Amino acid sequence: MKNNKQSKWKVLAATALAVLALGLAGCGGSGDKADKGGKQYKVGIVQLVEHSALDAANKGFVDGLAKKGFQEGKNVTFDRQNAQADQSNLQNIAQRFVNNKVDLICAIATPAAQTVANATKDIPIVGTAITDYKQAKLVRDPAKPGTNVTGTTDMNPIKEQMALLHKVFPKAKKVGVIYSSSEVNSQTQVEIMKKEAAALGLEVAEATVSNVNDIQQAASSLVGKVDVLYIPTDNVMASAVPTLTKVTNEAKLPVVCGEPNEVKAGGMITLGIDYYQLGVMTGEMAADILNGKSKPQDMAIQSQKQFKVVINQKNADLLGVKIPDDIKKDAEILK
Repeated sequence: MKNNKQSKWKVLAATALAVLALGLAGCGGSGDKADKGGKQYKVGIVQLVEHSALDAANKGFVDGLAKKGFQEGKNVTFDRQNAQADQSNLQNIAQRFVNNKVDLICAIATPAAQTVANATKDIPIVGTAITDYKQAKLVRDPAKPGTNVTGTTDMNPIKEQMALLHKVFPKAKKVGVIYSSSEVNSQTQVEIMKKEAAALGLEVAEATVSNVNDIQQAASSLVGKVDVLYIPTDNVMASAVPTLTKVTNEAKLPVVCGEPNEVKAGGMITLGIDYYQLGVMTGEMAADILNGKSKPQDMAIQSQKQFKVVINQKNADLLGVKIPDDIKKDAEILK
């Protein structure tokens, strides 16, 4: 009996140890999982205004984070806000993010980035759809920001865009440009555009707008004075391209655009960036920050290297413009 009791206790002890070991193993597994992905991250997204280019960048940002393991509903929660182009809204949104102690902010468009950068010097900020970070006073040096801001630039290949304009419209002598007077990035683009146009022997006539209500009048002021119109990646213009083309189509005035979404909205042609891919790049940068692999102050501003021609064939046919075959060959053609 004694041997039987000892055997019984040995079996019970062994079983208890096995259960304890399994429990400890389970705890260890949970700990590893928590270390790797257990934290729940809060990310604020502030978009200046609703239009297709910024919407695409917004979606790309979320997808870029997901590619790196930061997935909504699993380990990240997004606080998505749209300022509707209102500065007071931007300030309220920025303060909301600071008060809620988000782990990272994505700012889409320059005014959004400037506002959140003024609201916090501690929370990491990644920007996109921003042309010149240094001129916007968001970074000290694009190669090494030195601030809590980094991100991607949507600087256009303006030299190549002017070359495209000149090739499609070889008889053009004067180019019109319309842009928002309050957007520093638009001013930067127009200064570059004027230099490149002058190098091609083209004169430039400018018209500025404060908001979408000024677009029709600005366009009308250039009708009959220019041979072709150019619009940069300007948030005011991008949000109301149909308002612009209502005037230009009637006047048979073609519009060369700064980016593809403006072409899709009614312009004729561009050689431009892909805002969705720009957003993906931004999301991947944000993931590296959340992972602790990088800090904004040390991350160089990134830019897209590949550009594509996008043609609105319906608009070209409407205005009787024949696009050269060598340009159409590798282009995305919207019909």
